[in-house]
Amino acid sequence: MSSNEGAVQPRSHAEAMDAIYRTQRHIYDLTRKYYLLGRDRLIADLAPPRGGTVLELGCGTARNLILAARRYPNARFFGFDISEAMLEAARESVRKAGLEGRIFLTRGDATVFSAQHLFGLQGFDRVFCSYTLSMIPGWERAIAAAAGSLAPGGRMHIVDFGTQDELPRWFAAGLHAWLARFHVTPRRDLGPIARSIAEDAGLAIDHRPLYRGYAQYAVIGG
Repeated sequence: MSSNEGAVQPRSHAEAMDAIYRTQRHIYDLTRKYYLLGRDRLIADLAPPRGGTVLELGCGTARNLILAARRYPNARFFGFDISEAMLEAARESVRKAGLEGRIFLTRGDATVFSAQHLFGLQGFDRVFCSYTLSMIPGWERAIAAAAGSLAPGGRMHIVDFGTQDELPRWFAAGLHAWLARFHVTPRRDLGPIARSIAEDAGLAIDHRPLYRGYAQYAVIGG
């Protein structure tokens, strides 16, 4: 018998997310609204062109997509998630909101996705990810894939946990310990890595901390 036979194999990222959110999805939006700061600012900044297309990476329950679709009634919205459990909740939320004709969902991996393969589109006018990169192994590839999916003149918006350097150490330590329970790791080097990806693609970038470093916000593109 080989040394690996009978060993417990590591779960895939999709399996890990399904395990976490199979039950959490029912209370996700209610509990997360108190600490996923900056999401509504991101939505307000999207401002897609009339008839434009907007993609969310890691759409979760579709909370952000529904708010954005209501704010921008002349745009079409697309989202994908690696967790089928979350997509079940997202589809039901979209149905209840009466937005099935403007929000389109599918399953996908943010690190390797293709706009053409997932939705039959060449690119998107806006792409955004909200507190998603801190949950994705290989998150750097997700930024590169998203930047590569932008239509000419498009923009990518990112909001996620920041470094918390300006906050009390006890608060940052407690937050990190709690987030680790959900496989969430704040990306301290998101700024420089996003800048490098943007520059390689010939795109502009604006990256800044929010709320004394609790969160960070980046915009890549025109």
